[in-house]
Amino acid sequence: MKICFKCLIKKPLSSFYKHPQMADGHLGKCKDCAKADVLLHRQNNIEEVRKYDRTRGRTEKRRQLNKIIRINLSAKEKAINALRRQKWAKENTIKRAAHIIVGNAIRNGNLIPCPCERCGNKKVDAHHEDYTKALSVNWLCHKCHGKRHQEINDEQRAKQRENAGYIKS
Repeated sequence: MKICFKCLIKKPLSSFYKHPQMADGHLGKCKDCAKADVLLHRQNNIEEVRKYDRTRGRTEKRRQLNKIIRINLSAKEKAINALRRQKWAKENTIKRAAHIIVGNAIRNGNLIPCPCERCGNKKVDAHHEDYTKALSVNWLCHKCHGKRHQEINDEQRAKQRENAGYIKS
């Protein structure tokens, strides 16, 4: 048993995270208090936390781990991923149709990829600003494509905050 220094409640050691540098091998605050602190920090620093999350996913260590995970997927996990893709296709029929139309147009030579509009990279993705206009695409490399979607998400979040009354015009 141990007393949490934050909530001052006596709890079993299983309610505390392990910490090898502590005398008893467990953190001084309970798991509930630690989680509450993390949640509060995330809420108070959401933009910095999101920026950190985005950059962390691009580190070489994370890329290598993801590559290993993809290689070692079991048959069950592959089937689950296939079901997720099918579910996405069913829920996003317009997007899926636009992807198919673009792929067919490229294959048939009716749509020719150009270098990235932002950086000039020759390896590009077709980006749709409006999925109902399937052949109206912007050519962006993978990195610029991700940045464009981040811009779109930031714009949507700003509109949501404005509509919720957080920003007064």
